[in-house]
Amino acid sequence: MRFTKMHGLGNDYLYVYGEAPDNVSDVCRKLSDRRFGAGSDGMIFISPSRSADFRMRIFNADGSEALMCGNGIRCLGKYVYDKGYTDKTRLTVETRSGIRTLDLNVCAGKVRQASVDMGRAAVKDDIALGPGVVCTPVSVGNPHAVVFTEDAEAAPLAVLGPEIEHNAAFPGGVNVEFAQIISRTAIRMRVWERGSGITSACGTGACAAAAAAAAKGFCEYLQPIQVRLDGGYLEITVAEDGSVTMLGPAETVYEGETAIC
Repeated sequence: MRFTKMHGLGNDYLYVYGEAPDNVSDVCRKLSDRRFGAGSDGMIFISPSRSADFRMRIFNADGSEALMCGNGIRCLGKYVYDKGYTDKTRLTVETRSGIRTLDLNVCAGKVRQASVDMGRAAVKDDIALGPGVVCTPVSVGNPHAVVFTEDAEAAPLAVLGPEIEHNAAFPGGVNVEFAQIISRTAIRMRVWERGSGITSACGTGACAAAAAAAAKGFCEYLQPIQVRLDGGYLEITVAEDGSVTMLGPAETVYEGETAIC
């Protein structure tokens, strides 16, 4: 199996062009291990689609299959363009959360960043999860729990992250974002991803945090919101109908090959 390690703001995946093997969960857990494998937040398999230009399947580091990945889909755009699978700079990608549209920013023949139409974010009413812990559930094709805090740097990700992920309020698990409002157009955010733990960035999480902030009046609709994550910045724009656009970079790290058994 040949793979390409790529990342969006440090949120890294191993990309394979082809169908996922029958033992994909085992392969993903093995290769994602940062001591004994290639090291990643998971794997993404790319294949042709009957309903879009390409199809993506996303597997978390624990081998579970994810619905959608914002950083991952930007890197998919770079993968298929840079490797010559397409010459389009506007692509449609089939995901488990529906079809997403990408606009690729190409410089010197390589994709540097991509803008993604992430669909509509559904912001729900706040729920209390325990003493002093209130979250805003948001669906961006996958589930998120946004916790607004005065200090994202001090947020206890390693403690509250897994507790909220497995809370009974979210039967299938949930991604957890700790978001600090910096200004009407800026958010500092840290994330605990379902199935992967603490990651340096989460594209869908940034969309969820921005959508929740706009719905609550903390940030502006129709104005680019800079979401600062551990790995860098994403630019998120939220329309009044909940439609979300994400702009961010995509990088290739290296090519690799491994035997699967």
